[in-house]
Amino acid sequence: MPSIEGKIRYAVVGAGWISQGAFMPGVGQTTNSLMTAIVTGDPEKRHALGVKYGLTAYSYEEYDKMLASGEVDAVYVATPNDRHREFAEPALQAGIHVLLEKPMAASLEDAEAIEAAAKASGAKLMIAYRLHCEPGTIAMIEAVRNGEIGTPRYFTSTFSQMVKMNNHRAKGGYWVGPVPDMGAYPINAVRNLFQAEPVEVMALASKTDRGLGADDTVSVIMRFTEGRQASFTLSYSATDIDRFHLVGTDGLIEAMPAFGFGEGTAISYRVTKGSETEEHRAPVVDQFGGETDYFSDCILNDRDPEPNGEEGVLDMRILVAIEKAIETGMPQKLEPISRQRRIGPDQERKLELAAVPDFVNADTPAG
Repeated sequence: MPSIEGKIRYAVVGAGWISQGAFMPGVGQTTNSLMTAIVTGDPEKRHALGVKYGLTAYSYEEYDKMLASGEVDAVYVATPNDRHREFAEPALQAGIHVLLEKPMAASLEDAEAIEAAAKASGAKLMIAYRLHCEPGTIAMIEAVRNGEIGTPRYFTSTFSQMVKMNNHRAKGGYWVGPVPDMGAYPINAVRNLFQAEPVEVMALASKTDRGLGADDTVSVIMRFTEGRQASFTLSYSATDIDRFHLVGTDGLIEAMPAFGFGEGTAISYRVTKGSETEEHRAPVVDQFGGETDYFSDCILNDRDPEPNGEEGVLDMRILVAIEKAIETGMPQKLEPISRQRRIGPDQERKLELAAVPDFVNADTPAG
């Protein structure tokens, strides 16, 4: 049962930058959600964040105790990718709803196990695709559906940042590198813009002398049916850029920024037909508050969230195929599959952006 105020009570699992800088302040922008617990392996974070937000603090070893406490209805899991199953699966098995950061896991096996746990328990699972509730993204998808650029033919994207060598993402392999970390954005965007799933993936990766634990730069091509294709390049060793364009038979849509969030960042876009370009401006919103508000609404009204486990698994199978394409140097075929649910206008949320608080022992996004 939710709180006496009718709000969904969340435990935050993992207290890194994304939790502290985006999710936790965003919860306060909602009218249907609150936080009651923090779970982290860092004693300083447990104490400081518990005091700051008035939360019951638990270590990772006390996770089962937290699930049985009766203090939470849902958990937000923002641990490293390879620990997602460790915390999502037992929560779902306990009947606790899960808002799970993307990518869904560090293996397809783990992602499928998480989805299976949700189906078996009846607890709700939502993958934290914040852009599925963001006004500009929804408007672009609706424009494509309404035929504003004719039939979509190809999609291209560039997405990079200069990750510092002391960041934890610089020290692991593929599953903490640029493809799972950043590639989920163009992959998810084109799947929803095309309203289709790819049937083949190719990839080329390169390393610099910086000494990253993963490839610095990766370029990917995805082939779809009906003569459509998508390409994107990601990098941990280049200046910040965040954009895509989608070209159709009658025009094109361009977005820059396309995937970001935070102060001054609105996912606005341009539609060009012939010599005429029309600007479409979206408001700056709290994307994390928006996704939380939407998920809580689904829980309170017993609706299955749109970016559910299936959505996460569909992206995961592409991430796995890209890894194999890099390793083998060969194109990877994907089993033809379809998804009936896509992003809808009812998911849109326009919550005011929360102020970013001070951090406790947390890396900055590129730091």
